[in-house]
Amino acid sequence: MKKNRFAQIAEKLPELELDGFLLTSQANRFYATGFDSTDGIAVVTKTKNFFFIDSRFIEAARASIGDAEVEMVDRSKNYNAAIRQAVAASGIRRLGFEEDHLSVSAYRAYVAAIKTEFIPAQSILTGLRAAKDESEIAAITKAQRIAEGAFEEILDVIRPGLTEKAVAAELAYRMLRRGAEKMSFDPIVVSGPNSSLPHGVPTDRVLRTGEFLTMDFGCIAEGYCSDMTRTVALGSADEEMRRVYDIVLRAQLAGIAAARAGQTGKSIDTAARNVIDGAGYGEYFGHSFGHSVGIEIHEIPNASPGDETSMPEGAVVTAEPGIYLPGKFGVRIEDMMVLRPYGCDVITKAQKDLIIL
Repeated sequence: MKKNRFAQIAEKLPELELDGFLLTSQANRFYATGFDSTDGIAVVTKTKNFFFIDSRFIEAARASIGDAEVEMVDRSKNYNAAIRQAVAASGIRRLGFEEDHLSVSAYRAYVAAIKTEFIPAQSILTGLRAAKDESEIAAITKAQRIAEGAFEEILDVIRPGLTEKAVAAELAYRMLRRGAEKMSFDPIVVSGPNSSLPHGVPTDRVLRTGEFLTMDFGCIAEGYCSDMTRTVALGSADEEMRRVYDIVLRAQLAGIAAARAGQTGKSIDTAARNVIDGAGYGEYFGHSFGHSVGIEIHEIPNASPGDETSMPEGAVVTAEPGIYLPGKFGVRIEDMMVLRPYGCDVITKAQKDLIIL
């Protein structure tokens, strides 16, 4: 049986005076049950838990999920009927649901079929998932080591003449070969003037000597994501390229130095942003310093200018400042860090001094 977190969710139910919680999103179902599937619904109560799934996944679910009654749904008993039965058997009068993930049509169908009061309660799962336990941090670290291994391998492959798409394909292949379950997201591989696009899509553009190549990528291991970015130079780097790279690196180190549990996301972002602003490139750093990472590649809280949230201990947050000069080049350097009371532990171990291939 895989680790589940039914008890942690049940402990939070009194905060919103809930009798139970309906989990419909894939990420939150996985968080609760430890079982990852494209379909399924979980119901968490104070005394008993339920997991409903169809015939495609029932055998695997029963083998993986503990501390829950695992039942199969079919034409004779669909999801709504199964939930209605669980609600009645558990005496649920107030049922929490994930308002950020449930469509209007699905919500209306549940309300019509299940006689209970539905209460928006996404904040419970958001709060629980913000602070990672050591098993979650271990999974994220495992995913990061896979990504770093692929990065080390790709350095021997990158050369002028390859296309951005070819490098992206090589990264994905090498992460999968090293044990990744899948990619955290489609790799961002952009070169030359394309590297000024923070979330540019790999193209057929050919890599050229004297240009930057930015690679933003990550993979999933044991259900958890990794995320890293490295910018390398091909053949040579001129004075401006080296200057901008150095500013971004100093900004990242300043943000990391400011990062600790209890600080706001804004304060961490400001520490890095001040370095870039002070160097005269403030207008070219448009995104946040970082975001939380976990089961999903973008979670909260964020290390951003508008986030006044106090960062919890155990949050895994990216450190990824950048400078993007339109039509010329861009530089981004990204690590992941675990926030602790004393500061942070940087998960990422890959070299980040400027690499010239």
